[in-house]
Amino acid sequence: MKTDPETFIRDNTDIMAPPHVPEIRLHLASEAHDLWLKTEEELEEIGLPPPFWAFAWAGGQGLARHVLDHPDLVAGKHVIDFASGSGLVAIAAMKAGAASVLAVDIDPWTETAIRLNAALNGVDVSSAGLDMIGTGRDADVYLAGDVFYDKAFADRIVPWLSALAKSGADVLVGDPGRAYCPRDRMEMLATYQVPVTRALEDSEVKKTTVWRFL
Repeated sequence: MKTDPETFIRDNTDIMAPPHVPEIRLHLASEAHDLWLKTEEELEEIGLPPPFWAFAWAGGQGLARHVLDHPDLVAGKHVIDFASGSGLVAIAAMKAGAASVLAVDIDPWTETAIRLNAALNGVDVSSAGLDMIGTGRDADVYLAGDVFYDKAFADRIVPWLSALAKSGADVLVGDPGRAYCPRDRMEMLATYQVPVTRALEDSEVKKTTVWRFL
C-alpha cells in the first residue's frame, strides 16, 4: 500500500451514525463527492481501491436494522458477515448478542476500517481479507448487505449462498432492489425505507428488503 490505511481513514472520514442505524457510529466519508468521485488515477496514486467501506450502503443499513430489532437471529450464534465493507452489519450482529462475528472482505483496506469502527462501538469483530466464495459452512448465520449489484459477482455468490442455506446455515441478505437479486430463491422478512446519499444512488431513500435464502 502506498498510503497508511489508518491515517488515511482518520484524515478523510468523520465519525457519523448511519441514518437508519443511529445506535452505531462509523468512520464515513462526510461528502461523498470528495472520496467517491476521485478519478481512477487519483485513487491509484493514493493506492486506494474504490472505497466502498467509507459509505453506509442501503442494503447494509436495512440488514443491520433488522438484526438489531430481531436479536434472536444472531444471539449466541457464530456469524460471518460477507463483503463487510465498513463492518456495519458485523457490528450490529455483535451488539445483538452474537457469540462471534467474522467480517470478510477482499478489499485490504476494510480490515483497518472494520477494526476502527468496531472499537468505536465497543465490540470485538474479527476480520479476514479472503475470497471465501465456494467454501463450506463455517458459521450458524451468514449476513450479506447489498451484494447483488454486479451480474458476474451475483453468478458466483448465489449458488454458494444457496448451498450454505441447504447445509443448515441461516443466510440473510439486505438488498435495495439491485438488478441481480435472486428473489425467487428467498423469502421476504422485512422492508425498510433507508435514507441514502444521492451522490451514490439514484434517490435519497431506497426501499430495502431483508431476505432469507430458502
